[in-house]
Amino acid sequence: MRFILSFLISILLIFNSIAQNHVAIQKFLNSPYMSGASVSIAVKEVATGNVLYSYDADREVIPASVLKIVTTSAALEILGENYRFETAILHDGNIENGVLNGNLYIRGGGDPSIGSRELGGDRDAMLKDWFTAIKRLGIRQINGAVIADESVFDTEGISMKWMREDLGSYYGQGCYGLNYFDNRYTLFLKTGQAGAKPEIVATEPNMKEIVFKNYLKSEKVNSDSMYIVGFPYDNERYLYGVVPGGRPKFKLEGDIPEPALFLAQYFTEMLQKENITVSGKATCYRILSQEGRWNPQNLKLLTTTYSRPLKELVKITNHVSSNLFADAFLKTIGLRYQTGETVSSFERGVRMAQKHWQEKGIDVSSLWMYDGSGLAPTDRLTANILCDILGYMAAKSPYATIFVESIPKAGLEGTVRNTLRNTPLQGNMRLKSGSMSRVRSYAGYVTKDGKTCTVAVLVNNFSCKQSQMKTDIEQLLQGLF
Repeated sequence: MRFILSFLISILLIFNSIAQNHVAIQKFLNSPYMSGASVSIAVKEVATGNVLYSYDADREVIPASVLKIVTTSAALEILGENYRFETAILHDGNIENGVLNGNLYIRGGGDPSIGSRELGGDRDAMLKDWFTAIKRLGIRQINGAVIADESVFDTEGISMKWMREDLGSYYGQGCYGLNYFDNRYTLFLKTGQAGAKPEIVATEPNMKEIVFKNYLKSEKVNSDSMYIVGFPYDNERYLYGVVPGGRPKFKLEGDIPEPALFLAQYFTEMLQKENITVSGKATCYRILSQEGRWNPQNLKLLTTTYSRPLKELVKITNHVSSNLFADAFLKTIGLRYQTGETVSSFERGVRMAQKHWQEKGIDVSSLWMYDGSGLAPTDRLTANILCDILGYMAAKSPYATIFVESIPKAGLEGTVRNTLRNTPLQGNMRLKSGSMSRVRSYAGYVTKDGKTCTVAVLVNNFSCKQSQMKTDIEQLLQGLF
C-alpha cells in the first residue's frame, strides 16, 4: 500500500513539474515583481476534464470579479434562463370618484435592472407603465403615500466584508429588494484652479437629501484619484482626494444611500407632475417597520411588471461586470434556501450556490463567498474550481450556449475589449476579468487544437502596476495558446 501511494505521488509530482515548467508559465513566474505573489493557474479540456496546464491550481486566492462566473452560472442553473424579476404595484383602502383613500405600494422582487443604463432606452419606462395602470383606474388623487416595500431581502444592502473605501462608490452600491437607476447618481463638480476646492454643481438625478462633506482638491492632473465614502441609509457623503483642475462640469458617480426610499420619492414626484396629487410623504418598509407602523392589509393588485429574462441579464452582468446585478442574483437564489436559521440574504445565497455546485460533483471546500460580485476581499477560490464550473456549464448544463456566450470575447467585448487586442487570440478567447488592489484575474474559454478548454489565471499580491500585470498575463496566454 505504501509503495502504491509513493508511486502515485511520484507520478503526480512529475506531471506537475511538466505542467509548471511550461516556458510561458516559468517566464511569467520569474518576473521580479512576482516574488511575493500568489498564483493559481489551470487549463482543462472541457470534453475530458484532462489538465493541460496547471500551477498551484488548488491555491485559494482572491478572485475579484471572476467570482461572477460562480454566481451567474448558479443563477442560470437554479432559476432558469427565462426567469424574470417581478415588481408589483398595489394599494390598500378604496377608490371613490377618482380618489384613492389609501396608500400606493411598490412591492419589489429584487430586480436590479429597473431604470438601468445597461438596458438602454427610456430609464423611466417601467414607472410609466405603473403610471398608466394608475391612470386607467381614473385615480387623480391619493389620500395616502407612496410606500416602497423592499422586504423581499433583508436590510443588509452591502456585504459586511466590503472595505470602507468601496462604500459610497459607484461600484460599491448596495443591493436591495427595490433598486433603481443602478442605485447610482452622478455628481457634477466645477473644479477650478489647481489647489482650489472644487465646487459642487448638481447631482443627477437630484439627490436633495444627501449632504456632501467636501475635502477634495483640484490639481494639475489628467484623471481623478478620489473617493465618495458613505454608508447605506446615511445621507452624509464624504469626498476625499484629487480631481483634475479647470473642468467646468467634471463627473463622478456614487451610490444612492437608500434606493427603495428614493424610488418612492421619485415616483411621488412623477405622479404630481402628471397632476395626480399625493397627500402623504413617501416612505418605505425599513422606516415603517422600525417605527412599528408596518401593517399593510387587504392589498389589491394594480399591475405587475417584469424584468427582461435572466439570460439577458446574465450576459449584461458578465459583459459589464455589474456588481449590483450579480449580488441580486445571489440574493434571489437564496430565497430558495430553506433553513430555520436567521442568516442574511447574502449568506442564504452563498449556501444555495455552494449546495448547488456540490450536488453537481464539484468540490466547494475551497470556495469562500461573502457576496456574489467578488467585491469582498475575503472571497476565495481556486483555478481548479473555476475551471470545473466553467467545464460543467459548457459540457453538461442545459444552458451551455447561453452561458458560454455570456462571457465576452477578448479584444472585442465588455471589460476585456482591450485585452489581447490585435493578437491571434482576439475574438478566439472568451474571458471574464477581475481586478482590485494587487489582484488580477481572468477565466473563461479558449479553443486549442480544435478542442474547447477552460482557462483560469488568478494572481494576488504582485508588486507591479495593474497595467504591467495585464500585459504579462496577455503574454502568458499567448504563450500557452
